[in-house]
Amino acid sequence: MGQRTRIMAVDPGERRIGIALSDPLGTIANPLETIKWNGEDRTKADARIAALVEEHGVAELVVGLPRRTDGRPGSGEERSRTFAEEMARRLPIPVTLLDERYTSVIAGRILRETGARTDRREGAVDRMAAAVLLQDYLESKRR
Repeated sequence: MGQRTRIMAVDPGERRIGIALSDPLGTIANPLETIKWNGEDRTKADARIAALVEEHGVAELVVGLPRRTDGRPGSGEERSRTFAEEMARRLPIPVTLLDERYTSVIAGRILRETGARTDRREGAVDRMAAAVLLQDYLESKRR
């Protein structure tokens, strides 16, 4: 595998994990895929994320950290922190936690505005939320 350049975002929810990937220059975030899981047994999800990191030459992983609108910890914060810690142990790359407030709301709005079919939207929201999270991160690195 060549030089690692891309950044991948992971939005771990209760039933699905949204995945997004940057372009090689770290400028644009693109939705990649949605992994289904039950929120507890992460064996298959972890293996898939590790495979994506290797396949795409990912240099850094960004994990969404749910927060309430007032900034207090959200209901899934512990799940996200545990997820990030496990990924940091498993992967040979840095893992960064990032506030994901409003990403699902923004993702849903984008999908509605682009006319995404509602019967296909479920997993799409997770991928798009990860892309919104990643785009925020990429823009914060440029500032």
